[in-house]
Order: sequence, then C-alpha cells, then structure tokens
Amino acid sequence: MPAPLYSANEGSPFAVDKEFYAKQAIRNSGASPLKTFEVPRRSGKAWTMKAGQLCRIVAIEGPQVVDFNAWNLHDTKERFWASRTRQLVGAHVNPYDQLWSCLPYLRPIITVSDESIHYGIDSDGAGCHDLLGTRCDPYVHKILTGEQLDTCCHSNLLRAVQEYGLQESDVHDVINIFQVTGLTPDTEQYFVKPCPAKKGDYFEFYAEIDLICALSACPHGDMSKPIWGEGAVDPLDICRPIGVEIY
Repeated sequence: MPAPLYSANEGSPFAVDKEFYAKQAIRNSGASPLKTFEVPRRSGKAWTMKAGQLCRIVAIEGPQVVDFNAWNLHDTKERFWASRTRQLVGAHVNPYDQLWSCLPYLRPIITVSDESIHYGIDSDGAGCHDLLGTRCDPYVHKILTGEQLDTCCHSNLLRAVQEYGLQESDVHDVINIFQVTGLTPDTEQYFVKPCPAKKGDYFEFYAEIDLICALSACPHGDMSKPIWGEGAVDPLDICRPIGVEIY
C-alpha cells in the first residue's frame, strides 16, 4: 500500500492538539451562541469571526449540501487553500483536521472541532465533507445545459462577499460540507451521492485567525436528483435552508 506523500516528522507544525480541540467543541464546552442566522435555500451569506470563536453549520430542515469559503479578515489575499489541504489531510475532512491557507502564508486558519455525520469511507470509496471537487458555477452550467442559472454556489458566494469589498476573483475552491463524493474506479471521474445529513446534523469549526466566512446553500440541494445529464431536473423541492451558529 503506498504511503501518503505529505508525511510530517514527529513534532512538526502539522501535529494537532486533539485534546485542546475536543475541549473547545460545543457539546463539551457548554458554550452558548453569540449569534444565529438562517441562510435561505439557493442563497449565500457571509459573516466575520474572531480567532478562538466556533461556528456550527446546521442542517436545520434536513439534508442540504453547503459550499464554504474563508479569508483572513485583515488581509483577504490570505484565503483557504483547498488543494493543499486535500494533500495534507485527505480528500474528505474529519474532526481535528485543519484547513490551510494559501502561499505565502501557509498556516491553519480553521480546525474542525466536531461534526455529527461520522460517515467514514463507504463501499464505493466515497466520503463526506468533500475537498475533491469545487463549487458549481454558472459558466459550467451553461456549457452543460445551454441555460443560465443565477443561483450557482459561485454566484451565491460572490454576492455574499461583495459587502466586504471582495470580487469574483476572490471566490475560491471550497469545502463541500455535508456532500458525499468519490472518484469512479474505471475513469477516476468525480461522482456524488445523496447527502446523508438529517435534521439537526452539524459541521463545527474553530477559527484560528480572524476570518471572513461565506457559504452557499447549493442549488443541487441534497444531491438526490441530477441537475445535469440524463434525467436532469430543476431540484428545487430538495433544496433547504441552512442554519449558522457562532459561539
């Protein structure tokens, strides 16, 4: 069995103090929310967090995929780097995994403190909380269908961050929270499976630095119906809002 390429020496900065983050987890700390809000289906929202705060993203009405971006609040050139994080921690994110920022900063900006899905790797080689893919966007959607769709995650994220002075080029590759994905064994192409989240399921993270965060409630909803290709439909009936709690 091949070994992971990015394997650190003992005591390197890649080591994570799991005991510390377990204590920070909301279910263990007993913290009360400072702020809560709801993101309507097929829309986006941005917010700020201070270092040391926690955020819970909650499936408040049932299964729904979420696309998530993050930037340094004080220097938005520093932002989440999905591809390097994928190399360092894996194609799917689990508790105590850290999300790293881009060069030349290269540091953990978020640590996953808890999540309620506990999906693991299934018989198709798929996992949950995906770093393999990226956000849906109106450009690819038009190429695939010939139609315009203004509620793609790229568009939702762009509208959400404009109030912070960010523009389209600042929207970047995402973590797809609550999304189950893998690669087909024959052609190694990206596939998705229906979202496993149930009402009340959550994904929780700890802010390592002051952040601008943004999410989109994906227009593909819970991924149980195809929006492209054979049998494609407009899956509005499987799209749901998302809750956000800041602690």
